[in-house]
Amino acid sequence: MQAFFIILGALIVLILGLFIFSLVLSPTVKVERSLLIPGTAGTIFPYVNILKNWELWSPWKELDPNMRITYGEKDSGAGAGYSWESKNRNVGKGSMVITISREDQYIATETDFMNMGIAKGYFRFEPSMGGTLVTWGMVTNMGQHPVRKLMGLMMDKWVGNDFEKGLRNLSKLVAKQ
Repeated sequence: MQAFFIILGALIVLILGLFIFSLVLSPTVKVERSLLIPGTAGTIFPYVNILKNWELWSPWKELDPNMRITYGEKDSGAGAGYSWESKNRNVGKGSMVITISREDQYIATETDFMNMGIAKGYFRFEPSMGGTLVTWGMVTNMGQHPVRKLMGLMMDKWVGNDFEKGLRNLSKLVAKQ
């Protein structure tokens, strides 16, 4: 019986410690990855700006080739959007819309992950020696819930790996041209 109370006490201390730790965490999470892609911004930009092209390089499409995608009326630039639904829990369901599109320079998106909230994403295309430095990033607010804030600590690893894979896929796609 004494062992039970020791374990219970340790568990309470652990939960209380995690709660206190979460109070000092920022609710804002930023994930960003960059890759130098051999090609001009003019060659790379349409693969991101035209949403149907995402199927050619998206890391999530690779995870579930059978995911259902529904495109909006506009297929590229600001106002273009799509929604997706997948049985794969790592893909889930949600919707995305391009909010800003500056040709060959910058694209901003807003992605609604349904029960996970909204994330603001972006792509920057910067000319560089040997090609174009493409940066894919995301900023989201995890809210004040302690568990969500603790999950925010893992977002860089989880989403960052997907961003890296997507940028590599994009680079391979451009190299085939």
